[in-house]
Amino acid sequence: MIHKPRQFTPGPTAVLPAIQFAMATSTIQPGTSEFRALYTRVHIQLQQFLGTTHDVVLLSSSGTGAMEAAVSNLTSPGDRVLVLIAGRYGERWSALAKNFGCAVDEVIACHGQTFSPDAIKAALKLETRAVFVQATETSTGVQHDIAAIARLLKDEASEALLVVDAISSLGSSPLDIDILGVDILLAGSQTLMVPPGLSFLAVSESAWDRMEATYNARYYFDLRKERKSARRGESAYTPATSLIVGLSAALDVIAAQAIGDLAAGRRLLITNAETSAAMTRAALLAMGFQLFAPEASSAAVTAVIPPDGVDAAHLIDQLQLRFGTRIAGGHGELEGRILRIAHLGFTDYMDTIALIAAIEQVLASTILHLALGTGPVAAQKVYAEYSGNLSSEPATR
Repeated sequence: MIHKPRQFTPGPTAVLPAIQFAMATSTIQPGTSEFRALYTRVHIQLQQFLGTTHDVVLLSSSGTGAMEAAVSNLTSPGDRVLVLIAGRYGERWSALAKNFGCAVDEVIACHGQTFSPDAIKAALKLETRAVFVQATETSTGVQHDIAAIARLLKDEASEALLVVDAISSLGSSPLDIDILGVDILLAGSQTLMVPPGLSFLAVSESAWDRMEATYNARYYFDLRKERKSARRGESAYTPATSLIVGLSAALDVIAAQAIGDLAAGRRLLITNAETSAAMTRAALLAMGFQLFAPEASSAAVTAVIPPDGVDAAHLIDQLQLRFGTRIAGGHGELEGRILRIAHLGFTDYMDTIALIAAIEQVLASTILHLALGTGPVAAQKVYAEYSGNLSSEPATR
């Protein structure tokens, strides 16, 4: 049969044709009035999408560049910081902070788990200058309670700034950063249906104030330069123009789902991810998988342990070979132990059902007692409940 490529990896997400077309046909040039209008518009769109009044800065970099910018702009050598680690990307915060000379305290959660408030409270010190954490630990499928962490910092009257990596959480979980008191929230273009290469940060006034008192080395990633330039509709350095065009087009697509209301479009995107995640989990459980993070599952990505006798790498390969469908495995010590399925971007009902049916077809050749239809039926029931279409009355003709 013909294979329609489908991507369920935790970033980059599939790029929609409308976004591809906008990027391919743009002839916009930096330094022109046309570019300044676009650049200003994108910043306003990002504020609306993120639900913030804070200034937003754009960087021509991957998400790790934004992480480095957050560390280098907010700290000085010798500053004490707290890093919350529950997987591969939490470890990256720690490596970055150490690279910039910070004294790093760590709270480490086991893979598949999140942090206890008591552990964070015990690690927080009077001299802690910043707390770094993921909203979603994509390597394990865990969702951290950012609201609870923000409340703890407030209750403890801590002067630590809260920095949140939301690269895989945008469009999959509600993060009202102004209300919560997040000082920097950062993300990347790759989870908004745009190719990798752009990152952006929403920055609080407290964080801007901190930057004036820190002295870690920074040049390209000096957020103050980008803020000053953005107010003129310009980038401090050569911008990734095609990606900026693509980002604006992606935000237009999201807004169009809610009759032009970008904030409402983001809420729809979150509901879509939550529904797809719930459908997928119900189906996989019915087919004999186990949730890897049952107590703190993220709507961005589902991590599961395959049934006995099912090789994770073989399942990934067969999905790609037979159905043109890509999912992810585990990193490091989790390689070969778990599978990860993302629910980011415009992964809709049809995509989700197709993925579940494809997994079931691959499993049927390994688990002989698996009845075809087990997974899709479980997913259909969840979708009916989420959409309000489940009737207690039998269907009549």
